[in-house]
Amino acid sequence: MNEPIEAAATFLHEERTTLERFLPGLDEQLAAIPLRELESKQSRAIELFRAAGGCGLIIQTEHHGAGASLLDAVRIQRAIGTRSPSLAIATNMHHFSTASLVVMSEQGGGFEWMLLQGIADGRKLLASGFGEGVSGRGMFAPLMRARRGDGRWYVTGAKRPCSLAHSMDLLTASVVIEDETVENPGFAVVLVPADAPGVEVQPFWEADVLGGAENDAVILTEVPVDDELVIPFGDPANALQDRVQAAGFVWFESLMSAAYIGMASTLAERVLHANRWDASATMSPVVELEAAFAAVEGLAREMAVTAVGPRVLVRSLAVRYAAQEAINRAVASAVEQLGGVAFMRSNEVGYFASATRALGLHPPGRLPTMAALQAAYTGEPLVIR
Repeated sequence: MNEPIEAAATFLHEERTTLERFLPGLDEQLAAIPLRELESKQSRAIELFRAAGGCGLIIQTEHHGAGASLLDAVRIQRAIGTRSPSLAIATNMHHFSTASLVVMSEQGGGFEWMLLQGIADGRKLLASGFGEGVSGRGMFAPLMRARRGDGRWYVTGAKRPCSLAHSMDLLTASVVIEDETVENPGFAVVLVPADAPGVEVQPFWEADVLGGAENDAVILTEVPVDDELVIPFGDPANALQDRVQAAGFVWFESLMSAAYIGMASTLAERVLHANRWDASATMSPVVELEAAFAAVEGLAREMAVTAVGPRVLVRSLAVRYAAQEAINRAVASAVEQLGGVAFMRSNEVGYFASATRALGLHPPGRLPTMAALQAAYTGEPLVIR
């Protein structure tokens, strides 16, 4: 036990090593850019991510992607979160959209593999037009509608805010199908090219925090979409029963938790190396975040070996809310230990602290969902609204 500790056990080593393995050079590039520049609306971080091959990160190798697992992805997102909160949030939405296509392609549904190959080869970024981030709406509740006409679909609706609004190549969204020829049209997932006629990006995000995520409004007005870019998905009321939607739900919660743990980890890392207080105080935020991230990693490992069912869905929520509380405690401890001088002489401590608070804004909200979790843990079906 008196032997020197291996480098692999040092704080954030595994996460940054995984980032370097899949996206070589990105961590070094991000670390070299001032935070104020990284987080601004003029940030180059998204294009650096694209250039490093991040668009195909979780796409299967047979479809020309990097083949990263959910375990790899959460480690990468934690590492990115320590450098650029905006980039972590923006790329989370790309991975969330891509993950649904990956699961669909694994079911042998149709043209999804061609879409995935095009995303990987063309280094295309996917924005998400799903309901996440919209107060009072379910994550997969359709925000848009699609009508049939002239042998095509025409999509109308809006997403406010929409990460990657300016850099996206495709917008993925759930839509209500309006088709008089179908008895129960239900809803579908559509992929809308960013340069299609009728797509407009409008200013929306006014907050300074997370400005680099391009969180502006995307407005669609009678946008023509070809059949091969419309994937029927059934009744939205049963979204969580569907394996694809359930898998997307777990990916979303895992990636978001990892990204925000990464933001908090930056502050914990500064405390760790400041060596100003006793070991108990110094290690408090580190231990909180390491335990929370171990739970996220455990969820990712479970996803690799089991089908997504009620147990995994319930556990994904428990892990996310536990991470949320751990982050709050860790950030409070780290800011207190770094002290007033660090807070006043640099905007970075306050910025990272503020950015971590946004986890509570992502759906499903903790307070309204606790009753659903209680019901699920006592034998009732999980119902998330």
